[in-house]
Amino acid sequence: MTIDELIERLEEYRDTLGGEAKVLLMTQQQWPFENDICGIVSGEEINDSQDDDDRDDGDVEDEAVVYIVEGGQLRYGTKRAWDILGR
Repeated sequence: MTIDELIERLEEYRDTLGGEAKVLLMTQQQWPFENDICGIVSGEEINDSQDDDDRDDGDVEDEAVVYIVEGGQLRYGTKRAWDILGR
């Protein structure tokens, strides 16, 4: 999915649900969970950041990528989310 595709889909949902609708992250298709979103970062930001705690993380491969970063797990999700997407 590209930034433009994501924005387009979010705008469609904003039109039907309103701008105050919460955005969550559904993860793990076989054992689904709903998660908060901690924030977003780019590959460029990750590669440009300094690792202060000596983790062996390494850089990301592509700087022209935006990552949606998972926050805390809220509750169990539903496999129907993937069904709706045809996956």
